[in-house]
Amino acid sequence: MVVGLVDTYPMKGEYHMTRLTGFQKKYLRGLAHGRKPVVHIGRQGVTDSVIRSTHEALDTHELIKIRFVDFKEKDQKITLSNLIEERTGSELIGMIGHIGVFYRPNEDPEKRRITLPAARA
Repeated sequence: MVVGLVDTYPMKGEYHMTRLTGFQKKYLRGLAHGRKPVVHIGRQGVTDSVIRSTHEALDTHELIKIRFVDFKEKDQKITLSNLIEERTGSELIGMIGHIGVFYRPNEDPEKRRITLPAARA
């Protein structure tokens, strides 16, 4: 598996997001249901361009789907997802088949498109 040179792409801003609750993840999975993947990861793995595209998509949409095209093993997809989370400051919401759902709120509270429900008591 080729991971690429992701260390050369500087992290944009400080993304410190509190971990989401199961209830919030379930809500986000529901929102993501009708969306199409906006980033595709091929045999090159997680490269600088994939990280750049993921940053741009998260800045625009906050909630995105990523398709893992050439990776059939679940362990490979989890490893790549963890790398994407680390490099983009996003959180993996869930994975179904070859598609992962990632979420990161916009840095600017005025530009946020998604309002998360409060955690259940």
